[in-house]
Amino acid sequence: MQTWTRPWGFSTGALARGDFRRGLDLMRALSLPAVELSALRLPELAVLLGAFHELDLNAYRFVALHFPSEYPEELEAALVESLRQAVPGVPVVVHPDAIVDFALWRALGSSVLVENMDRRKPHGRTVRELQEVFERLPEARLCFDVAHARQVDSSLTEAFLILDGFGERLGQVHLSEVSTSGRHGRLSRTAILAFQELAPYIPRDVPVILESPVTEAEIEDELMRAEEALPLSATAVAYG
Repeated sequence: MQTWTRPWGFSTGALARGDFRRGLDLMRALSLPAVELSALRLPELAVLLGAFHELDLNAYRFVALHFPSEYPEELEAALVESLRQAVPGVPVVVHPDAIVDFALWRALGSSVLVENMDRRKPHGRTVRELQEVFERLPEARLCFDVAHARQVDSSLTEAFLILDGFGERLGQVHLSEVSTSGRHGRLSRTAILAFQELAPYIPRDVPVILESPVTEAEIEDELMRAEEALPLSATAVAYG
């Protein structure tokens, strides 16, 4: 059996769009330690929350949930309350541009994982914009999306600034390739070589969730590409 160097996992949405049970089934044979349950679209959230405590998640050391990227403003309070009731303490990845009432999210404390955005979004893309978010969510942590940061600034300067500024908040990493139009894809050779520069800034115990859309036959190969993209380094940066 393959021994993985980092706590890798997949987003269930990358393996089976809109079908978290199928995504979990596809991951099970690899014995990965982390998983992100995707409810990226609003109708998926109620189904996932209703099934959460029936899912066999005992094999995972890290389980997170990805909140919908869009929802009606008038539903925000009820949606956040549904998280508090159904999955207390479970890390929840949220897009900062989707947040309307920050006070609602502050109540979830460190369970909130703020994801840095790609350049299509109006906010949450840069270290300066993220600073504004964390000032309003002082206990929240960071979900660092490597590909989003590279799309915003291909020199990776912004990526380094985000990690330098918020490395102590780092709770999870998203890894994939992102096109100029914002679509996730498999890791290319160019992306792998670029992401290797960031590897020393990703502590070995931080869960890395792959968002690469892959078929069942491609899962293990994509994990091997990910290992190449974020190798462990003897010169790893220590935060805190």
